[in-house]
Amino acid sequence: MTAAVFPLIPRRRVVGLAFGGVRSVRRGIGSDVASTRPYRPGDDVAWMDWAASAKLSAARGEDEFIVRERYADEAPRVVVVCDRRPSMGIRSSAFRTLDKPGAILAALDLIGTSAHAARSLTGYVDHAYGGPFWRPPRSERLAEPGTFERPFGAPEDAVARGLAFLGEHRRELPTQAFVFVLSDFLVPPDMDAWQRALEHQWELVPVVLQDPVWESSFPPVGGITIPYAQAGSGRVVPVYVTDAEATRIREDNEARRDALVRDFRSLGIEPVDAGSHDYADLLSSFLRWADVRQMWRGAVA
Repeated sequence: MTAAVFPLIPRRRVVGLAFGGVRSVRRGIGSDVASTRPYRPGDDVAWMDWAASAKLSAARGEDEFIVRERYADEAPRVVVVCDRRPSMGIRSSAFRTLDKPGAILAALDLIGTSAHAARSLTGYVDHAYGGPFWRPPRSERLAEPGTFERPFGAPEDAVARGLAFLGEHRRELPTQAFVFVLSDFLVPPDMDAWQRALEHQWELVPVVLQDPVWESSFPPVGGITIPYAQAGSGRVVPVYVTDAEATRIREDNEARRDALVRDFRSLGIEPVDAGSHDYADLLSSFLRWADVRQMWRGAVA
């Protein structure tokens, strides 16, 4: 069975082969043969051209070995910036459909699988303890087991810190690297930090993990006592909400959501609207994002 993946669509059209399998002018690991040359000590036996070696050895009457040099296959680097503020640790309940820790794990799995399909090297960074936890993009595995069993204790500016940290490691992230930012963005993003990150010509992709009922909007629960989960403590406390308060919270939440999308789009960034921890729902959200990216790129090409 083929794994479900979404395509990595860059904002700018790539000239040449398909993005994710672009042949470089430099030599390295790849599928296309660039040239052949005599064997040198230290060459990998897998590079050997046995047919050419046999012909040359027969012609010269002595053992001669020929190896193939290949063009290196270039693929986009993929890094995930994971926001681990306390609000990102809120689980689902009888009233709340979104399990944010579950959504993080599902999104990480989906991004990692899609990056692997594009032959991309993957990396990860968070500020769960205040300081950076960093796995550079050096393998096709997003992270080792246990990487994501970390607390939700990051500071309010965790996303801005993550983007700034990546800016200090530009050698690991060439232009057109994909940077997926997993957050509920209940703390409005520092747009200056995003603008600075865009100057590195990265493909920034905010993945908005907001509960569609309680965070992107608010239900008409005026006159009802509702259970509120306190982020970070795990405690649930009853809160009485009036009609006026419910209306005000809904208007504030919807205005915050609209401003978030508007601010990202003003920078040429299309967010992924991910309000579910279900894998199929997340895949649909990423596929919709890819479709919008493809249409936008076609419109400006």
